[in-house]
Amino acid sequence: MLSGPLAADDLALLRRAQRDPSLVLLEGMHALKHAVRFGATVDVVATPDADELARLLARLAPDVTLPVVPGDVEDGVWRALTGGRALPSPCLAVARRPTVDVAAMLARPARLLVLEEPRHAGNTGAVVRVAAAAELAGVVVVGTLDPWGAGVVRAAAGLHFAVDVVHVPDLAALDTLLAASTRPLVALDPDGVPLEDADVPVDAAVALGTERGGLSGALRERASARVAIPMQDGVSSLNLATAAAVLAYRP
Repeated sequence: MLSGPLAADDLALLRRAQRDPSLVLLEGMHALKHAVRFGATVDVVATPDADELARLLARLAPDVTLPVVPGDVEDGVWRALTGGRALPSPCLAVARRPTVDVAAMLARPARLLVLEEPRHAGNTGAVVRVAAAAELAGVVVVGTLDPWGAGVVRAAAGLHFAVDVVHVPDLAALDTLLAASTRPLVALDPDGVPLEDADVPVDAAVALGTERGGLSGALRERASARVAIPMQDGVSSLNLATAAAVLAYRP
């Protein structure tokens, strides 16, 4: 893999990607490989170790050809870009955030996951990863957490580019989004019908709350049905992504 010093414009773009909502910061080779594999427009790739990045790509993603030549980054600049954090692998990249065709997302014959006020970037990214693997219609995040933030994208291993991911600020915006479809809204709720006895349509919008607080009363009231994942007495909750996987793969 041939590379040279990172250009000043590329360095500026890497810095801007941390705050520009039109850009996506990809941290690590896995996020980069999935972004490229699923058609992302990648403008910058930077690394402090081009040889190691080349070895990782050859071993783990031989099908992936980078659309741009990686730029070499000096150690001091690399530490500044990463905040001194250890990344999963020696790679930072910038991709353009895609525009989601909401009508096409809602028309897909598969379940849609709705996350109400998720708090943890890692859990949210893991849900995106589940949705991509299960070929769901998409993921809608309601609340203040940006599902395209670097921490979420890192946890999803860049699979945001394999499934539609939409952010809406509140339940009123969710109502507007779902009004354009005939999808029933199904709430995951401990007091719901046990999952094995419940009817969860394959095109349902399934709403999940936080591990600690669950769904809000306002969202539960909007649901046409409530379902529960049976658990042993004394077990209070499942990890958000685990619960999402149960719903994603239920026939």
